[in-house]
Amino acid sequence: MYKILANTVFLGKDVRYLTECHSTNDLAMDEIRKKSLNEGCIIITDSQTKGKGQRGSQWWSESGKNLTFSLVLKPVFLKPSQQFYLSKMVSVAIHEVLSAYSKLFFIKWPNDILHFLEGKTCGILIENVINQNNIEYSVVGIGLNVNQTSFPFPNVSSLAIVAGTEMRLQDVLEKIVGKIEYWYRVLKSGDYSKIDGKYKSELYQLDRWAYYDDGEVFKGRIKDTSPDGKLIMEKESGEIKSYGLKEVRFL
Repeated sequence: MYKILANTVFLGKDVRYLTECHSTNDLAMDEIRKKSLNEGCIIITDSQTKGKGQRGSQWWSESGKNLTFSLVLKPVFLKPSQQFYLSKMVSVAIHEVLSAYSKLFFIKWPNDILHFLEGKTCGILIENVINQNNIEYSVVGIGLNVNQTSFPFPNVSSLAIVAGTEMRLQDVLEKIVGKIEYWYRVLKSGDYSKIDGKYKSELYQLDRWAYYDDGEVFKGRIKDTSPDGKLIMEKESGEIKSYGLKEVRFL
């Protein structure tokens, strides 16, 4: 059971807890269609039977060990072309919380949070309801490995592994949502440069030569991200190329 958050102004004042569900993002979207969710509502569960990642990939989490929840926002101040700022804002917020446990956490484009030595610790999936002029609703789905210490996949980690101790889930939830509220207000104020600078400074492999695969293995380095969320890379040949989601793979 999770309590209403006391450390926020408007996020987390409506917390809907389920012991199990198929997907908190799907449930949130269903409730939005019924017009029965206010901004700041959190749907959280101990176990997702069909947790989702980017582009249909699956998010697997041990029941009761981690945070799996969706947060509803109404960023009507953003145009559809600005939706990548939501991804940046949430990534920066979560990274800031996790950095208190280790300085080796980075944002892996577009919005995974990974530990340089241990592996992926948090996944983010944002789904938007968009009209012609603005973003009506955003459902921010977050899967954060907190107390799980054994995984069926390689290169996956948790806060407990990094910090060496278990943590109270409610405490971590309050920190995460509190930081999201702070950065959401920065976004709402129009201070895009602050978000851009923070996101870029914590981007994994920024300006470091490494190997990637875009159908062919190549050596390149990440230079930046574009306003529409593409990854801008420089190849060893000097070519500058932009990649969308799933168009390039980190090796």
